[in-house]
Amino acid sequence: MEQIEILYNGRCPICSAEIAQYRKQAERVDAPVAFVDLHDARLSEWGLSAEQATRRFHARKEGQIISGFPAFLILWAELPRMRWVARVLSVPGLHQIADFGYNYVAAPLLYWLHRRREARKAA
Repeated sequence: MEQIEILYNGRCPICSAEIAQYRKQAERVDAPVAFVDLHDARLSEWGLSAEQATRRFHARKEGQIISGFPAFLILWAELPRMRWVARVLSVPGLHQIADFGYNYVAAPLLYWLHRRREARKAA
């Protein structure tokens, strides 16, 4: 079973809290998932700039980079407590709604919050 890598923003408190929960679940069942903070990663190996990596959630499975909501589905499918969520949100119609919500609400909001935190640190 090949390991799945999850690239996340460790400077985002919301992202970090969510990843901590996923990490606990993965460790509990010895799931083949590795969590990589984008600030510690070699982003060139992901084919991403720092800006691209910060804007969205990314997974790497079998050498392929998956971004956005589909990356969550890849992760959730590996976690027994989340598999049902992956199955439900893979259903046509629900998948498109969840994808839209991630692309046009969640991801832009998290990115905006990240930029705001980073600007405050720089000031």
